[in-house]
Amino acid sequence: MTAGKSTASTSGAQSTSGQIHDLLMGRIQRGELGQDIRLVDTAVAAEFGVSRMPARDALMRLAHEGYLEPTTRGFVLPRLDHREILEIFDLRRLLEPRAAAMAALSLSEDELKGLDDILKDAGSAMAAGDTEHLHRACEIFRNSWIAAVPNVSLRKALQRYMTQVQAVRLMTFAHQANHPLIVAGNTQLYQAFCRRDAVAASDRILRFVFEGEAAYLAAHEDAGNQNTTSSAQAG
Repeated sequence: MTAGKSTASTSGAQSTSGQIHDLLMGRIQRGELGQDIRLVDTAVAAEFGVSRMPARDALMRLAHEGYLEPTTRGFVLPRLDHREILEIFDLRRLLEPRAAAMAALSLSEDELKGLDDILKDAGSAMAAGDTEHLHRACEIFRNSWIAAVPNVSLRKALQRYMTQVQAVRLMTFAHQANHPLIVAGNTQLYQAFCRRDAVAASDRILRFVFEGEAAYLAAHEDAGNQNTTSSAQAG
């Protein structure tokens, strides 16, 4: 009887943590949290009317996924500077083509079917103008094919710079003109996977990283121009 209550309590805490995670992730993806916002587990717990543990679990999960980074006084949005982001683009060009080639040869039929379903979901989200849903679908697509990379060390290396990927994604997804390019890139990568074409998969992900860097640089320049305009108006 005691064990049953313990299991039910644990399941309930996990469910609550998952709900908080999804709500906070939605706020991040919609741009509702700025760099000056600090998320503290006690404050999050109070907002949602829960104990501290599920709130902290949700924040830790978001940090693991690259949406937040922990500090001594709570959790904040990733604080990568421009130079760090560009350096990680260099790493991605070195690592991801090999990873995509390996995934092309190792994805199972069930995993390919799952990728197809995710792409359809992404297409529907784009058509509906649902940026938050599209963002999540593209994240799941990327995580799914990376999970199929048989080289464990390579897979872990890709996962280590998730913070950079999320930071860039949050900037580039803000511009709807980028959405068709992102969905098309994922679709072409999926098609290479279906053909078991390691060379095409490697080439597509390399071009995808270059395209992502170009979109990031454009977004970074826009942000710089807006800051300059705001400073001039304030002066």
